Amino acid sequence: MSETTITQKSVITCPHCGFSKEELMPLDACQYFYVCEGCERRLRPQPGDCCVFCSYGTVKCPPVQTEQPCCGSAGLGNK
Repeated sequence: MSETTITQKSVITCPHCGFSKEELMPLDACQYFYVCEGCERRLRPQPGDCCVFCSYGTVKCPPVQTEQPCCGSAGLGNK
């Protein structure tokens, strides 16, 4: 039986201004909104993604990493 390693840190990059920052992702939930510290715009996931980390981060969120259902998204983030 293999054990899945979960990466909990992701660098999120704003698509509007390019500001990047490493953030700690929650293990058991998706983060739907994120306010950029560079331009103060509120980011939301792109269509088909469950959270801002899946859309703008260097690492997908923990539920997607472990191939688990993601926050009631009906599997939208599992691609």
